[in-house]
This record gives sequence, C-alpha cells and structure tokens, in this order.
Amino acid sequence: MKNLKKVTAVLVLAVCSAFFFSCKKDKDPEPKSLTPGETLASVSWETTNAKNNKGENVVLTDANVVNFVGFAYFKADGTFTMFNLDDSPKMHGDWSVSADGKTRTIVAKDAEGKVLFTRVVDITVLTQQEFTYRIYPNSNDKTVFFDIIHTPTKHAEPKK
Repeated sequence: MKNLKKVTAVLVLAVCSAFFFSCKKDKDPEPKSLTPGETLASVSWETTNAKNNKGENVVLTDANVVNFVGFAYFKADGTFTMFNLDDSPKMHGDWSVSADGKTRTIVAKDAEGKVLFTRVVDITVLTQQEFTYRIYPNSNDKTVFFDIIHTPTKHAEPKK
C-alpha cells in the first residue's frame, strides 16, 4: 500500500508537471504593426488590374492607365524605381506616404537628380497584399477616376 501511494504521488506530480510546462505561454508575440510607408516598402509591386469609377475592369493598355502600369520597387530609404512590364526603365526618384496612409507622393528625377515631376495620389488600399491608388484624368473632375491596382510580385528588380 505504501508503494502504491508513492507511485500514485509520482504519477500525479508527473502529470501536473506536464500540464504546467505545456501550458506556458503558447501565444506568439503580437505581430509588429507596420506604418503605411513600411507597408509599401515591404513588398515589390506589379500592376495587375485597373478599374474605372463604375467599378469596371479597364485593360492595362487603355490610354487612361497605361502610363501607370509596371513594376514598382519602393525602398526603405525613400527611393524608388519603376519599370515597364517588359523590364524597360520607367522612372526613379524619391517617395513618401503620408502618416495616415491616405496619399503617396513620388518625385521623379532624371539621371542627374533633377526633378522631372511630382505626383501625389490618393491611396484607396494599402496592405501587404494590395496597393491601390486613384488617378483623375481631369484634376477638376473627381467623378471620373481610375484605380490602379498592384499586387505583390516576386519579379526581381531589373538592373538599370
């Protein structure tokens, strides 16, 4: 009887120990929340679709959107490069996203670093799965617009 009590006590202790050690914090730490700029720079992007103000798909060769189509590489240092879908260079320069994630600004530059133009667009979606911004063919008419939709790509950045 004495031995049975000892064996039972050891078994109970072993089972309790197993529960104690297996129940220690199972939760992974909360994933780090990215700022809008970090989100944009965390992925390489490819234009995969465009939609008009009626929600209809627009072919990427359409004159209203073709200049916004390609691969985009936004780097954490605030610079970017863009290429056409055939890997020919499109533009490069500096970029930023507003702290609230509502606008993206690019400052395109020539080879000498001279500013060619600055473009500010409204962001409609910015996640690591989609980056969509809105363009207006006529800046005075906000009823007509095109949403340029990008998704992540594994396409390697072409060499300039």
